[in-house]
Amino acid sequence: MKQGLKWFVCVILLFQANLTWAQFDKYFHNKTLRMDYAHCGDSQHDEIYFEELLEEPYWGGSKTNLIDTMFYGNYYLNVYDVATNKLIYSRGYCTLFGEWQTIDEAKTTRRCCSETVVMPFPKNDIRIEISCRNKKGKFVKKFEHTVNVDSYFIKKDRRMTYPTFDVHYTGNPARRVDIVLLPEGYTADEMEQFKADCKRFAEGLFSLSPYKESQGLFNIRAVLAPSQESGVDIPGEYIWKNTILNSAFYTFDMERYIMTYDNKSLRDLAANVPYDFIYIIANTQKYGGGAIYNHYGISVAGNQHAAKVYVHEFGHLFLGLGDEYVGGSSYNDMYPKGVEPWEANLTTLVNFDKKWKDMLDKDTPVPTPFDSSNPQKLGVYEGGGYVSKGVYRPRYDCLMNTLSGNDFCPVCTRAIRKQIDFYTR
Repeated sequence: MKQGLKWFVCVILLFQANLTWAQFDKYFHNKTLRMDYAHCGDSQHDEIYFEELLEEPYWGGSKTNLIDTMFYGNYYLNVYDVATNKLIYSRGYCTLFGEWQTIDEAKTTRRCCSETVVMPFPKNDIRIEISCRNKKGKFVKKFEHTVNVDSYFIKKDRRMTYPTFDVHYTGNPARRVDIVLLPEGYTADEMEQFKADCKRFAEGLFSLSPYKESQGLFNIRAVLAPSQESGVDIPGEYIWKNTILNSAFYTFDMERYIMTYDNKSLRDLAANVPYDFIYIIANTQKYGGGAIYNHYGISVAGNQHAAKVYVHEFGHLFLGLGDEYVGGSSYNDMYPKGVEPWEANLTTLVNFDKKWKDMLDKDTPVPTPFDSSNPQKLGVYEGGGYVSKGVYRPRYDCLMNTLSGNDFCPVCTRAIRKQIDFYTR
């Protein structure tokens, strides 16, 4: 009887998979439509301006989970079929510009950043809508653009074509989390070093749970794109290098924060392979890193904490896990009072029922005082999201807090596993 039930469940799951794949084939080709746009403004106001559309040869995303149900991120892409007004694709994401809006410079300066959204290439005309969260945490539409899929203005040229190699390949991109690794500050003579650093990235990522148990659900590919000079920009030390992605430390005038504003080169390089997530490996011994949800991550090569930095930054990139530490930034009102953070591992207790309340022992006090005799206890500890008051984290320490431990807390672990399932099932 049990065996028969198992077969019945398998048949139902196979039927559902075939049905969702048929939905993909109905609306999309197996390649990517990329839209670049300019995001401009200051701390209080912003506008989105269309730049260009590009056709890219691969689609690395899921063909079943086309609608994003996680609602992570400060921005949201919705794609509608024009003829039926049906929502056919959506994804949440964050941006470097959105982060910049929260620092002091944005109060007195206006600037523009290049940004990108990608989607499977549609078979019929679509309407692209981009929404952003307002100060109350609600999504408000900021931008709309209708795409004629037969337009000769959709560019098909390949701008930065380079060789690639498989670092860790396990199967069909539609059923895997696909990571593309990009080199920053590696010269042509240093490509073998980059390959070795890519292998160390994979080893580091899969050395820690829950990625260790799920490595068969990941593909990691790398693009062999040399820079003219070795190293990266370090403005605070008056060091400037001619590199392919123009990355630099001192982003937002924070010494260890290394990022790039060169979004177009980033996307042009990534387009050499099917990908879900972009990760840059920077050729420098200086400690640092950074990552933005569903945009890109970056870490330095060769640092003694490299593995833990990889998994910490990938937590930001992969599902937008929040930093659980206090201080170390100049952000203003990133987590306003009266608004529940969208990050799975932070809460302001405004709507804690939807966070990890279900994982707590019934006698756990909220907020939770630290018990030195039980430092691993799951609770609600005040301090996180860069501030000491009003924002709470699940455990006293976690890889999203410090690098002193070797694991994620149960809340982060559950969220990571859920995101892996979303991209692979």
